Amino acid sequence: MGVGHYENFPVASVLCPPRLRPAVAAIYHFARTADDLADEGTADQATRLSDLTEYRHDLEAALAAAASAAPVPAGAGSRRWPQVFLPLAEQVRAFSLPTALLHALLDAFVQDVRNPPYADRAAVLDYCARSANPVGRLLLHLYGISDVLAGERSDAVCTALQLINFWQDLGRDLRAGRCYVPASDLEGFGCTRADLASGRDTVATRALVAALCGWARDLMLRGAPLALQVPGRAGWELRLVVQGGLRVLERIGRMDHATLSRRPALGVRDLPPMLWRAWRMSATGTAAQ
Repeated sequence: MGVGHYENFPVASVLCPPRLRPAVAAIYHFARTADDLADEGTADQATRLSDLTEYRHDLEAALAAAASAAPVPAGAGSRRWPQVFLPLAEQVRAFSLPTALLHALLDAFVQDVRNPPYADRAAVLDYCARSANPVGRLLLHLYGISDVLAGERSDAVCTALQLINFWQDLGRDLRAGRCYVPASDLEGFGCTRADLASGRDTVATRALVAALCGWARDLMLRGAPLALQVPGRAGWELRLVVQGGLRVLERIGRMDHATLSRRPALGVRDLPPMLWRAWRMSATGTAAQ
């Protein structure tokens, strides 16, 4: 699971309401640490899976501590990660966080270690339902938003962000042995995984990436109205997240979808148009670019 997804967390942002910052930070550090166990360093697959199993045991101990009437103990039952699970237990108790969503995130990290192929877009969406969507659902819970449409829009935004991260990091992921491109899309554009692994951008691979980016953009636009539903500073945070994702797609388009050989990145010069478009979302009620 790419680090880029977790960079979309509003941790320590001035736009994140102060009362929610400890909870957002606790969720972030839980996910970030698990992501590192699954993805960073040189450990083999068996070690990563063993670490994630231990991490889940510590999550269960922390959740048990949070559910108890007694004060949350120092470390919340964790030997290796007390800096993660003590704050998490405290925030689970304070906000009654849906614990199934935390387990879903761990399920996705385990899946990532096993690195399965993805037959079609439905399989990728199934993965995103665990790797990305729980983040948005947890944040909606913190903001007290629980209606069905908001949840669906949150899922669309989070899945779009995950997909954008995949296509932005396509070449880098392939070099690390990971591929999230559905086999059905590869076949549809006359490509193979070996074609992608070569790192050469061809007419066919560029067309493939363009189609995948279009998929991500459609999802982002479907979920973007959520930014107008979330109140206050949090809504502005989400507007910028939406526009940041759309801006990455725009950058990929400007380089003719050549993400096998190059990785597009946003810089300081991207901030003014993102801010303008975020304001335009409020003025027009759309994700107008």
